[in-house]
Amino acid sequence: MEGKDPLNVIVTGVGGQGNVLISQFMGGALVRAGYHVTIGETYGASQRGGAVMSHLRISRQAQYGPLIPHGQGDAILGLEPLETLRVLGQYGNPGVTVVSNSRPVYPLAVATGIAHYPTVDEIVRALNELSSRAWLINATDIALELGPAILANIVMVGALVGAGVLPLGAEEFELELQESLPDDRLDLNLKAFRRGLAEVQAR
Repeated sequence: MEGKDPLNVIVTGVGGQGNVLISQFMGGALVRAGYHVTIGETYGASQRGGAVMSHLRISRQAQYGPLIPHGQGDAILGLEPLETLRVLGQYGNPGVTVVSNSRPVYPLAVATGIAHYPTVDEIVRALNELSSRAWLINATDIALELGPAILANIVMVGALVGAGVLPLGAEEFELELQESLPDDRLDLNLKAFRRGLAEVQAR
């Protein structure tokens, strides 16, 4: 998406997945590299596993308003697959790139049998139909191989960088990790980031 200005990126998930933190992390790396970044956030019942969405508007030239207009997303980073699909329906267009975690977080209505949750195959088919490129990655399993499940969010940032959507390369994001994390957390987060990067680059 070279030359797109502003570049509109949406990070979506449910409460507790670290959505807001990774938006701030990506924004920090971009600001360090000289970009104007505006971050807008919307919350559902986030403390109870409700939807959380961050809008990042990235520009070399100007500071844009915090909310991306419907249908104008350039990339969607999803931490939960059904939330990814829901946001894609609102903000997607034929040119959008999607990178999503494949691990569902089931709402209470699904867990109690009141509502239906689509199968992974159904979600993959819909993501592919509604986007130009889509990757579904089991970031949660990768995170659990390395340590705590919350590392899935850094795995997903690595995957988004691997998709070539953002105007920075892996080195700039690794530098941001080095600058923003204490030494005792850095190694695990670098490993998680690099695993996500490799997951997309290998496909």
